Amino acid sequence: MLIETTVAMTMLSVLGMVLLKLSLNVTAPRQWTLQQTVTDAYMTFEKATAQRLPFADLTSGQSLWPVYPTVATTTVQMGSLPGGQPINGVVTRTRFADPNNLPSKGGTGTSITNPAGMEVWRFQSVVRYNVGGRSYLKSRTVVRSQ
Repeated sequence: MLIETTVAMTMLSVLGMVLLKLSLNVTAPRQWTLQQTVTDAYMTFEKATAQRLPFADLTSGQSLWPVYPTVATTTVQMGSLPGGQPINGVVTRTRFADPNNLPSKGGTGTSITNPAGMEVWRFQSVVRYNVGGRSYLKSRTVVRSQ
């Protein structure tokens, strides 16, 4: 009787551990999906900021996006997981002048190649974040012209 009880308890313990492991395996992908959704939302915010700011502010010396090769790096909290664990990332921003811009606007264009004097810039934001010991990058680029 004692042997049967011991075997039954051992089998129930093993079954309990297997079920616990399976339940943890189900929740792990949800955490990853949640973090992907939060980082996508943050990058949408970055893109919207580059689209809505006045062109003069984006191209000024005080812009959030400095002229390449200079980059602006900022540590941000993009959101938090259930339980309050923050999702942090590092955002790197820079802007690139279109090669056809006039020289005074960062390009190599001339009045012949750019008779209207158009000014075109690419504003790039890249976020680096970690999930489960792996590092991920996401980027958004906005092209603005005037």
